[in-house]
Amino acid sequence: MLKILAAQIREYKADSIKTPFYMILEVLMETAIPLMMASIVDDGVEAGNMAHIYKTGLLMVAAASVGLFAGIMGGKYGARASAGFARNLRNAMYDNIQTFSFSNIDKFSTAGLVTRMTTDVTNMQNAYQMILRMCMRAPASLICALLMALWINPEIAGIYLLAVFFLGGILFLISRRAMKYFNQVFRKYDDLNASVQENVTGIRVVKAFVREDYETKRFQKASGSVYKMFVKAESIVAFNAPLMQFTVYGCILGISYLGAKMVVADTLTTGELMSLLTYCMNILMSLMMLSMVFVMLTLSIASAERICEVLQEKPDLTNPQEPDYEVKDGSISFENVSFSYRGRDGEPALKQINLEIKAGETIGIIGGTGSAKTSLVNLISRLYDVTEGCVKVGGKDVRTYDMETLRNEVSVVLQKNVLFSGTILDNLRWGDKNATKEACERVCALACADEFIEKMPQKYDTYIEQGGSNVSGGQKQRLCIARALLKKPKILILDDSTSAVDTATDAKIRAALANEIPDTTKLIIAQRISSIQGADRIIVLENGCVSGFGTHEELMEKNRIYRDVYESQMSGNGDFDEKEANV
Repeated sequence: MLKILAAQIREYKADSIKTPFYMILEVLMETAIPLMMASIVDDGVEAGNMAHIYKTGLLMVAAASVGLFAGIMGGKYGARASAGFARNLRNAMYDNIQTFSFSNIDKFSTAGLVTRMTTDVTNMQNAYQMILRMCMRAPASLICALLMALWINPEIAGIYLLAVFFLGGILFLISRRAMKYFNQVFRKYDDLNASVQENVTGIRVVKAFVREDYETKRFQKASGSVYKMFVKAESIVAFNAPLMQFTVYGCILGISYLGAKMVVADTLTTGELMSLLTYCMNILMSLMMLSMVFVMLTLSIASAERICEVLQEKPDLTNPQEPDYEVKDGSISFENVSFSYRGRDGEPALKQINLEIKAGETIGIIGGTGSAKTSLVNLISRLYDVTEGCVKVGGKDVRTYDMETLRNEVSVVLQKNVLFSGTILDNLRWGDKNATKEACERVCALACADEFIEKMPQKYDTYIEQGGSNVSGGQKQRLCIARALLKKPKILILDDSTSAVDTATDAKIRAALANEIPDTTKLIIAQRISSIQGADRIIVLENGCVSGFGTHEELMEKNRIYRDVYESQMSGNGDFDEKEANV
């Protein structure tokens, strides 16, 4: 874990070295000042030597100035190093997430990834700054003060050693107990973020069903869980302060008692006693800082583990050693394909699929909810890998292609359409970042999106809110189809992507696709048979298996499920799922 995290320091190594250097320099100056104070008292005040007082006083001012400068520089470089470390952690996680396949993403919730990139990284930033500053300053100050105390008077310095061992043992027990709760609290943070995310994303549904009170109670429950965990952890950590105060006052009393007796016995000077009391405070403040470091490190260890989970996650899908960079055509072949979301040990979503699709064909796909229609087309662009068998595109196994090349040739309009904040042109150019406005207008005409775009005040410069919240479901679908067409793909997959448009517009889109991109293989998933009736061939899926594959006429003659659904829909009695339930 340490090796993984240390790799993210990178360009901030120099700052990470300068910080402890300046911290140690500051400590050395602070350690020298009590000695100078003792010299002023013993050799200046008591001896009546004003020259010595002035000389030593100037040295104290110089030492204090150097210590102040070192402290400022240590703070500057420490802040730069810790902020840079946090930035690199976020970038590394984000970059790694971009390489994840769908199966990798399935392992982490969206809320969990957000927590890792925000709260957890902030904890690591604070912890790293403490390590560079306090974790260097406190031990150095502790060691220097102890050595100086032992040099002045070993007998009194024994009190410091007792305090160090006592507090060290207590801090170990406290951090060990608190760690258990800090590990749990971040899992509760995930639940809290999930509650907020769902509520904000679905705010229109919440208000439509008047569920504000329910969502408020749900959030309060998640927030309350975080509160309870933190209270338990902080209640344990809170023992730090009283134990520290008890030790501080105990040491002061012990040193004052023994020191006063020694001063009276003339075995210790007044200046040395003052120095010992100052070193006492230095040692105990160092222990206080170390206790804060322990608490922060205890908190950050849980965060570090969660961050490393993301950084260590390897994408399930990778490019072959010598990938193919050219897709010959849009032909598709499924050869004894079985697929499970949980690998060979899981329940198969697809079972023994064998299909041959020619380049340029229009293929309809129909089936009930859960029949694995989307799972089938996800294998074509290699969003998932098959569990058994192989999928071929252009005559080659999809696993032999460079993934970027393959996905550029397979354009997908997903079932859940997503638009991003930006203008309509910005969203369209996801299909081709160099596309001209004329090209964007052309694909919008094919997708029947120009009808509503031209009515908008700013037309193609109209700003789309996050998630496309300011356009209707049908408008969003047509924009996503236009965006996919802009890629000029060899294979176009429409995953139930015209469900929110009326039948007339649906027919126009299908006619435009047939006329304008005849060489592109088109796979159309639909619930309405009218949307795929004119396809070259139609696949009927049932429980992850191919129930039928043929033209509309062939299926009407040979496939009972397809025929019953067609008759049901044509008579206006239901859709595929409703009829399937009665079969």
